[in-house]
Amino acid sequence: MRKKAIREFARLLDIMDELRTKCPWDMKQTNQTLRKLTIEETYELADAILQDDNDAIRKELGDLMLHVTFYAKIGSEKELFDMGDVLEGINNKLVYRHPHVFGDVNVTRGAREVEENWEKLKMTEQAEYKPVLSGVPVSLPATIKANRIQEKVRGVGFDWDSREQIWDKVTEELDELKQAIVSGEKVDIESELGDLFFSLINAARLYEIDPESALEKTNRRFMKRFNYLEQKTLAKNLSLHDLTLDEMNEIWEEAKQLDKPL
Repeated sequence: MRKKAIREFARLLDIMDELRTKCPWDMKQTNQTLRKLTIEETYELADAILQDDNDAIRKELGDLMLHVTFYAKIGSEKELFDMGDVLEGINNKLVYRHPHVFGDVNVTRGAREVEENWEKLKMTEQAEYKPVLSGVPVSLPATIKANRIQEKVRGVGFDWDSREQIWDKVTEELDELKQAIVSGEKVDIESELGDLFFSLINAARLYEIDPESALEKTNRRFMKRFNYLEQKTLAKNLSLHDLTLDEMNEIWEEAKQLDKPL
């Protein structure tokens, strides 16, 4: 298995060398032109993971590997770095940040302690102090960014003593949102709604739920049920505009029952 991986990875590097000298499309690509495509491929992998489609996961991992190879090739052409430097960097990082595996550090509190040690070691690598949140990508989607922010500050001890405490915060933010709605100020409503979202994402993290995946699964359930409602209505030669809300809700409940496991 490992011999095949090494052989095919070397083949990919050779293919990339050929593409950059012989294919007009590949020759004109830059880091900037590839960026949007890399983002698209990352989301396609995320979709495959959510669908638990292992064939698609394998395919999308290959597409992402191509992009990693592409960036490394561009780096080597500019004499900045090559794939060897990329791999050496991540290998060194993994060994250094896992002293409980490759060193003599003992971990007694499981995965959470590993994450805390990771953040501490990361800070010691820096030649000069960098803010804790400086490594959070600006362009991350808001839900993922909120989750990452919370993970980062947890790494330096800024977190709840127990996860049950988050619900008082959620209730507090919900009450503040209700007050803002009464006041009618849109700016305040937006601010308080954002605070409530942030608290709910925090709750998801504390209960080891990925908020992005949870919301996406709800999106898909809603779409599936609404499609059922629409199809059932069209089968009766009716339009959704012809139904009352109560009639739509009745079909919606049918869709919900179909979603339940047998």
